[in-house]
Amino acid sequence: MDWQTVASGLFPQGHTIHEHDHLLSGTGTVDGETVAVIGTTGHAPIGIEIALAQATAVLATVRANPGRPILILVDTQGQRLRHRDEMLGINSYMAHLGKCIDFARRQGHKVIGLVYDQALSGGFITSGLMADACFALPDATIRVMGLPAMARITKVPEERLTELAKTDPVFAPGAENYLRMGGLQALWEGDFAPLLAAALASDDQVDRRRLLGFERGGRKLAHPVAEAVSTGSHVGAA
Repeated sequence: MDWQTVASGLFPQGHTIHEHDHLLSGTGTVDGETVAVIGTTGHAPIGIEIALAQATAVLATVRANPGRPILILVDTQGQRLRHRDEMLGINSYMAHLGKCIDFARRQGHKVIGLVYDQALSGGFITSGLMADACFALPDATIRVMGLPAMARITKVPEERLTELAKTDPVFAPGAENYLRMGGLQALWEGDFAPLLAAALASDDQVDRRRLLGFERGGRKLAHPVAEAVSTGSHVGAA
């Protein structure tokens, strides 16, 4: 789904979102509340310029509009794979973006992520996954690493990974699998505006991704291991 259609559904009361070099920025109004919108489109490769531009937009919102909710619209193919970006420290730029989003949250800004098209690797980790809660459209393409690349890195045959992906969401791409793992709060279908309004109205400030992954059967050990570490007990102990 293109960003214009998504924006119209999210903000039936109007918006000022515009696109420039794969960067989305502006504001929208939902349920009488103004929301800052920052994001990407066109399967944007996240290079140093767009990472810095997003971080700048987040800090500008914190500075000019204290407490204003922030919506991050995600459509990215991940970090840009260029020697120039690597030499200039793309990892630091992306870390800076993640820190700015965390800073905004700590300053009282509700941050919501929405994957409306594609979300891959570091471009997703330092944007949508840094939000208080991340949502996605059912047809969104989400993955950290494709199975062919995973096979090269892990030395596990691609055929074996393909077989594992049929039953284990950790190996499988797609919004439904990220929902099972707890990375997504929910999938949005139908009328987007009330869904966004409800997400913004939620005052739950606890990160429940590990617990959601455990309850949904997508990540069975992250939550019990974290609980065991925090309490000094053993996994599986009474």
